[in-house]
Amino acid sequence: MSATTATWRTPRMLELYAPVGSLYDDVRRGLTAQPRLLPPKYFYDDRGALLFERIMELEEYYPTRTELGILQRHVAEMAALIGPHARIIEFGSGSGAKTRILLEHLEQPTSYLPIDIARSQLLAFAGSVARLFPTLDVLPVWADYTAPVALPPRDDARRTVTFFPGSTIGNFEPAEAEAFLRRVWQLSGPGGQLLMGADLHKDQAVLERAYNDAAGVTAAFNLNVLARINRECGTNFDLARFRHLAFYDQERQRIEMRLVCTRACTVVIPGRGLARALRIEFTVGDYITTEYSHKYTPAGMARLAERTGWRVEQVWTDEQCWFGVWLLART
Repeated sequence: MSATTATWRTPRMLELYAPVGSLYDDVRRGLTAQPRLLPPKYFYDDRGALLFERIMELEEYYPTRTELGILQRHVAEMAALIGPHARIIEFGSGSGAKTRILLEHLEQPTSYLPIDIARSQLLAFAGSVARLFPTLDVLPVWADYTAPVALPPRDDARRTVTFFPGSTIGNFEPAEAEAFLRRVWQLSGPGGQLLMGADLHKDQAVLERAYNDAAGVTAAFNLNVLARINRECGTNFDLARFRHLAFYDQERQRIEMRLVCTRACTVVIPGRGLARALRIEFTVGDYITTEYSHKYTPAGMARLAERTGWRVEQVWTDEQCWFGVWLLART
């Protein structure tokens, strides 16, 4: 598909996300759980989305540029395996550099549906895609793709292809990853495909460096979730009393990211509706887990695909085997 700046129309947005209620409920559940945790999807308010864009440009953070390199080298082969007249659904579109590469090489895709939780970034990106590809039907969907999403029926596309770059599959616990891939299987319909990136297991030092950058951008990104909770839920987190921590758990083959309390404090979650106010006590060393990032092996990904109704059509990696991009097809 050739990019052009011919006449285009502003995409309409399908709004399926209720951010305040779901965030509030998850904060109450997460901060009263043991261990305490917050879902990583809440990183991506407007400031969080911008901070993540900075993370992807960091020298220490290899996943973005490694996956981008894989796409640049192999996108023609990927597009040929996808074929013409595909409907493209993307979970977590972000700023979309990888998306543009894919769309430029596809043959006459019928429509593009980016789904993201960061509303402003989603709308801006959808507009940029519509300008570049004016013959493409662009429908941005503001939604939480970690839950079931009701999308319009498939148009006259030959098949539905879900694009899921960035190794976000690693943020799911194993059982959650299986449930997610089954939902994508159902959403894709007959002939559906999934083009997905996943970070690979590698040296611990490389992994931990990627999540503990010298400039402190990842730390700011992690702490920003507390600022968002204060703003949207009325809590009173003092960000100066928490610090960023990220380490690699060799046994579970995952990065764990935490916010660790450095000075004792009491956090109040105001009441809302029938829910009463809660007081959460933090002592020094208490922590909130904010993200897991599981790392896969090619064999592990193949087993996951098989368990969830997919088969591996092709896998591409970089020269160091640090990152993989899989094309899965419905069985």
